[in-house]
Amino acid sequence: MADGFMKAVVIEEYGGPGVVQIRDLPIPVPGPSEVLVKVAVAGVNFMDVHTRQGKYEYSRTYPVSLPCVLGMEGAGTVVKSGNAVSGIADGDRVAWCISWGSYAEYVCVPQSRLARIPEGLSFELAAASLFQGATAHYLVHDVARLSPGSRCLIHAASGCVGQLLVQMAKRAGAMVIATAGTLEKAAVARQLGADHALLYGNGGFVESVRDITGGTGVDVAFDAVGKATLRDTFKCVRKRGLVVNFGSVSGSISDLDPIELGEAGSLFLTRPRLADHIQDGEAQRRAEYVFSGLLDGSLRVEIAERYGMGHVLEAHEQLETRQRIGKAVLVI
Repeated sequence: MADGFMKAVVIEEYGGPGVVQIRDLPIPVPGPSEVLVKVAVAGVNFMDVHTRQGKYEYSRTYPVSLPCVLGMEGAGTVVKSGNAVSGIADGDRVAWCISWGSYAEYVCVPQSRLARIPEGLSFELAAASLFQGATAHYLVHDVARLSPGSRCLIHAASGCVGQLLVQMAKRAGAMVIATAGTLEKAAVARQLGADHALLYGNGGFVESVRDITGGTGVDVAFDAVGKATLRDTFKCVRKRGLVVNFGSVSGSISDLDPIELGEAGSLFLTRPRLADHIQDGEAQRRAEYVFSGLLDGSLRVEIAERYGMGHVLEAHEQLETRQRIGKAVLVI
């Protein structure tokens, strides 16, 4: 920090992994409501891939523009605070998400996106869990409002968010039907507590879900797959049930007519985003739920791979081809 420069992973154009560059940049200066953090670990997420591909170029929820330092989740130590920041001190261990610039040695983060890391929890687990953990928390407790006796369907249940959805849904008392793309991934969902684990290829899960629920359907379906599953998901939900589409790994549906929701049983369909659910202290509240669960063992997050900054291309390539089960992190 003495020379005022840092290493950072930058994109200056959108595209494949080849557009990623490691550059020397000036260490950023925190604004009035920001803190400057020395980054220890950054999470590797599909949102980083989508940022690199330009999917947020015109987003109002996630206004990211070029040039951009990648990385929207991390953990580290506070080294300086803006003059409007309160309750945060230099040396505090913190984590954050939905704040870009984490693939760097230093990053400025709005105080509203920060959460303190409790004693006993490592930087790696904090960085690996906050984004997916906060996402699963608001989906289960704020959007779906699962409770004892609820029945839910969770697609891609071996994914990072999916694994936490299974665990949190079970903690809420719900019955969980999980789907995955392979038998190996379905076994992961079972190990985490799913009551049933199915394969979702070619819509083959629909009949099984209807049989499991006695023909009624689930109360809530969580679908992050998108185009490959969403219309079949409608067939799995009870009348006036809820479909939560929170991702589109297989692509987006561009020709959905709202009448399809009526035909499927007067369904409710929502497309929520975490940025709208970590305001006014919500980041800290959700982090406390996730971090306490990790510490007492009631929640599990697997760190599948650790990469150095110089191997960020490899990290993105493996994420895009889904060659692993579990979270990856960059150790800065």
